[in-house]
Amino acid sequence: MKPSAATSARWVLALVAAGILGGASASYFQGAHAHAATSAETGLAAAPDFARVTQRYAAAVVNISVSGARPQSDESDDEPAAIRRQAPTPPLLKRSQGRGRGERELPVQSEGSGFIVAADGLILTNAHVVLGAQQVTVKLTDRREYRARVLGADALTDVAVLKIDARDLPVVRLGRARELRVGEWVLAIGSPFGFEDSATAGIVSATRRTLPGDGFVPFVQTDAPVNPGNSGGPLFNARGEVVGINSQIFSRTGGYEGLSFAIPIELAVRIKDQIVATGRVSHARLGVAVQDVDQAIAESFRLDRPEGALVSSVDPGGPAADAGLRPGDVILALDGKSIVDSGRLPELIGQADPLQTVTLALWREGRREALRVKLADAQAPTSQTVGATPARGDDTLGIAVRALTQGEMHEAGADHGVLVEDASGPAALAGVQPGDVLLAVNARAVHSADEVRAAVAGSPKSLALLIERNGSTMFVPVRLA
Repeated sequence: MKPSAATSARWVLALVAAGILGGASASYFQGAHAHAATSAETGLAAAPDFARVTQRYAAAVVNISVSGARPQSDESDDEPAAIRRQAPTPPLLKRSQGRGRGERELPVQSEGSGFIVAADGLILTNAHVVLGAQQVTVKLTDRREYRARVLGADALTDVAVLKIDARDLPVVRLGRARELRVGEWVLAIGSPFGFEDSATAGIVSATRRTLPGDGFVPFVQTDAPVNPGNSGGPLFNARGEVVGINSQIFSRTGGYEGLSFAIPIELAVRIKDQIVATGRVSHARLGVAVQDVDQAIAESFRLDRPEGALVSSVDPGGPAADAGLRPGDVILALDGKSIVDSGRLPELIGQADPLQTVTLALWREGRREALRVKLADAQAPTSQTVGATPARGDDTLGIAVRALTQGEMHEAGADHGVLVEDASGPAALAGVQPGDVLLAVNARAVHSADEVRAAVAGSPKSLALLIERNGSTMFVPVRLA
């Protein structure tokens, strides 16, 4: 899935050096508030006792120092400007000569955070914290230091597992991110900008947030202050349970601006269990690109409400293609789980097992259908999404089109469609541009200008145009009136 970057701000991975607290007895939490206590007289919620939480669990939060090298290409040249991952903490980067083209590496030293989940030295952190690591050092709050082994790291979810040779270590208590409520208090512990064992607090701003380029992760969004150096550290709830791994911030400056994002602990534990058991992580793949359904698209497809994941392209030879999924289908549910927005689909696929068979509830050509799809392994080789062919327009829509030449069809990888030569009026306002290839109108493939006119005539209010541009396809909603 490739959500577009709609802002000039940058996504900055903020290494959150976590100050996780040592093992707690059950008796302590029996007296703790499940949520902020409410006064019967005032109806106001009391603030949680984060001082006690920190005192109890900070010893299980560790500082992680990394030295190593990263390929030059990892330094964001291949990422959209609005979805950029930065090196954690003050980078000491120096360009080496390298041994040949494409082999240059950037030496790097950085710091992040992590937290101990097993008394024998198992530690969770972010994958980007240990990216390119040649040496990883873990420092406890009592100043002891250990050389750590990276058991595994999963770039898709940004979770890594470390191991140090130690015994009887303090550990955190794990909670459930799925039980978090918007407005609930949370606590982050880490080493922002190298200031170790720093605690910051805020509230849950949103749950199940999908970020550009991170469709596999339903992030917990908070306003707890998080900065570079915090990545990999824990996010606690008011009961002192870890509910997430602080991973990213949204920032125009590189520092905290009120938007922080944590990986749900249930997802992190599932990744950890795979790494410990097999040394690798498997993710399922459906093989489609999707986009949100807005009101205009819902009207074009005769949907009751704007919800679901609209399929804009299907990977040839992928699981979706083999099952008969096609552009214009709207996926409404997967195995009975509703898909309100497009970000929910990659989340559910990411939680499924490779080779698992799932049932998709679809909206196709004005009616509901069910489709069974056998998923594939995301790490298996994938095919590039192929565009489509030429089509043509009409005065009401505001486009001028012509048939594609054989060379243009070959370049677009299409066998139908028309080339947009000019766009004005409703089409231009919706974002259609000269050079776009119009493949379908309201999920109906078009091969000529006459077919475009016929489709427009049958849609008095709005249309959904399937456009191919620069190798990618997307539906563009166009209001005619």
